[in-house]
Amino acid sequence: MTFGPIDIEFLLTIVPLLIKQGAVITLELTLAAIFFGTIIGLFIALLKISRFKPLAMIGALYTWVIRGIPLLVQLYILYFGLPSIGIELSAKTAAITGLSICGGAYIAEIIRAGIQSIDKGQMEAALSLGMSYGQAMRRVILPQTYRRLLPPMSNEFIALMKDTSLVSVISMVELLRTGQLLNTTYFRSMEIYITVGLIYLAMTTIFIYIFNSLEKRLSVSDGN
Repeated sequence: MTFGPIDIEFLLTIVPLLIKQGAVITLELTLAAIFFGTIIGLFIALLKISRFKPLAMIGALYTWVIRGIPLLVQLYILYFGLPSIGIELSAKTAAITGLSICGGAYIAEIIRAGIQSIDKGQMEAALSLGMSYGQAMRRVILPQTYRRLLPPMSNEFIALMKDTSLVSVISMVELLRTGQLLNTTYFRSMEIYITVGLIYLAMTTIFIYIFNSLEKRLSVSDGN
């Protein structure tokens, strides 16, 4: 059965392959990059708002350098450049590392902005109650930033998912690369790349739904 130039039977043949051999890997890369990127982002954000200027400068330097260099170049450095100094990373390790480092720089800016949006008086009040800076940050400031962070964080996580398509340049077989390999066999670019696009769309839609649900739950718990 055909629908215009698209052969539906062919689509039904390649969809399981694209999901099993590509989408699953894309999802793994995305979740790993979100996990490590968030840890890096939180650490860098705390450095940037530190009152100790050398630490703040290190945080600022990190975000300046990483945001200023395209992710594609960072992946080339990790996968093709590091072996020249004796450090060899597998394609998957280089992909997760590159995505996490790059995502961490953007997440750091989101977290920093979220923390600094909290009224300074709350930190001063927590310190006056005898809390240390770390305790005040962990118990008072960070819990209040969660709901404010969700919309920009969801955008960044979706961007990370789409950025996984770049790791195909370092031989990582994710969703796009799986589509490219199928195209070298069947030479049916239209059906294959439309299907790849629709699978990306489905995955990003699921992410959006999850974040919207979280945002609504937090709004309800806050009484808004």
